[in-house]
Amino acid sequence: MRFLHLGTPWVQGSMKISQPNEIHLEYVQRMMAWLLVTDLDQVHRLQAMQLGLGAASLTKFCHLQLGMATTAVELNPQVIDTCRRWFSLPQDSANLHVLLADAADIASRDTWHGKVDALQVDLYDQEAACPALDSEAFYANCQKLLTAQGCMTVNLYGRHSSLETSMQRMAKAFGKEALWAFKPTSAGNTIVLAFRTPRAWDKGALLTQAQTIQTRWSLPAVNWLKELAPVHL
Repeated sequence: MRFLHLGTPWVQGSMKISQPNEIHLEYVQRMMAWLLVTDLDQVHRLQAMQLGLGAASLTKFCHLQLGMATTAVELNPQVIDTCRRWFSLPQDSANLHVLLADAADIASRDTWHGKVDALQVDLYDQEAACPALDSEAFYANCQKLLTAQGCMTVNLYGRHSSLETSMQRMAKAFGKEALWAFKPTSAGNTIVLAFRTPRAWDKGALLTQAQTIQTRWSLPAVNWLKELAPVHL
């Protein structure tokens, strides 16, 4: 295993050297839960965006495993260089773009509004004490990025963070009926799904979809349904 640290003991990402394009951290796997409500036969036609590169696990998985057009936004140039040098992140291509930019700035641009099908938000500094961007205005811009059937997944973590406050802000941006959330992982990460268009909770249909996901890719999607539920604020 290889781990990414930003000068502190906090793990910012990981990679199994023998399987560089797999996702191994539990919370990062859960960031892929938008697949539960996606036409899996058409996923290669969709647009993915990551706000925060981390160790590039999500970026590589979306780009290489799912065949999606993928854009990652990262503020720290050293993280991009480290991912290319040590975490098998490919160079930019027609379907992969890694932008050195501020996620808040990208989210506010009309250029991307209405174009992202899967938005994955994992924004932390080296101390990982709380999300770097967590305002109602930021989540409102994230909502605008999404296509009509798009989904945002967010990692909420940190000793100075407030899960309830963050979800209240998301609910104001997306609507109270638009949120699903996992129970926290053993490490304390809570993954929240926010939909541009609220989705019905159909346990049978979700189980069938989860079984298909698990067959096609190395993701524990069936177990997700034991930990995931609509949010009632």
